[in-house]
Amino acid sequence: MVTIKDVAKATGVSPSTVSRVIADNPRISPDTKKKVRKVMKDLGYHPNINARNLVAKSTKAIGVVLPSSADKSLQNPFFPEVLRGIGSITHQLQYSMTLSSGGTESEIFTEVERMVYGSYVDGIILLYSRVNDRIVNFLREKDFPFVIVGKPYDHLNEITHVDNDNFTAGKDITSCLIQQGHERIAFIGGSRDLFVTMDREAGYEAALKEAGIAADKAYRIHTEFLKSGGREAVEQLLSLKVRPTGIVVTDDLMSLGVLSTLEELGVDVPADISLVSFNNVYLSEITSPSLTTVDIQIYQLGAQSAKALIEKTQTKDEPAKRIIIPHQIVHRDSVATSNGAGT
Repeated sequence: MVTIKDVAKATGVSPSTVSRVIADNPRISPDTKKKVRKVMKDLGYHPNINARNLVAKSTKAIGVVLPSSADKSLQNPFFPEVLRGIGSITHQLQYSMTLSSGGTESEIFTEVERMVYGSYVDGIILLYSRVNDRIVNFLREKDFPFVIVGKPYDHLNEITHVDNDNFTAGKDITSCLIQQGHERIAFIGGSRDLFVTMDREAGYEAALKEAGIAADKAYRIHTEFLKSGGREAVEQLLSLKVRPTGIVVTDDLMSLGVLSTLEELGVDVPADISLVSFNNVYLSEITSPSLTTVDIQIYQLGAQSAKALIEKTQTKDEPAKRIIIPHQIVHRDSVATSNGAGT
């Protein structure tokens, strides 16, 4: 194994100088850094990160916690994209990332405990926000740095979070259907204990109220953020005596289940039922018809959460921040003017 002494011998500098080059010490001249780094590369030398981090009292790693087991969460294109955003910053700042992989809430909580008590990471990003979350309570109790992608259940001004204005987004996308003459508008959302669902549903309700449209409880369905969830929701809506002419779906992956089920049952989108969605993942553009959807800038949600977390880990008294990523509606082919059909 190549050591610091081998690098020092090959470059004609002292081992302490090599160490300073590894630490990017500003006292070392650019020419010396260039020479030492070339030799490190030529010899195949890799610094002992663990030893360096022990001295610096930093792991140079962050933990990322998914809302459910990795095999289920990663079926949804939202999560690979938000991880890509996080990864862009960790790569740039030479951090590593540890992803939770537990299959149940209890297993995920145990993983978080291990990350914190074992000092495996400097901080944690939670890729969800739910009511009275056990992990949030634990991290606050331990005063451990963390950032939420979403809106915290409570202590809003004390927890750094990166989010969209989901209420306004929900209102805006529902208004798109109302402007096309739709009055019977259904809502398909994720779990009721997730803030993203609650805010988007509140925006949907506000748009209906503003337009003087009565909200029908039978038109509201909550299911998993998976393609299968969309399928179940559609079957329920189509069994109603008076069918909706428009549907707001809070996630593009669920929308694919909605689309395929409608097609199987001979319901045309958008001629019979118009469909709007959220997230603007790549699938929303290539499906047929392509989806009118809210672009929430998933990549930026990830990148900004990683930046905010690393700032918190490096500066103990860094104040809590609320970072809102702007959204925009991408108009495609899944919406048509209502002709009052759908019964």
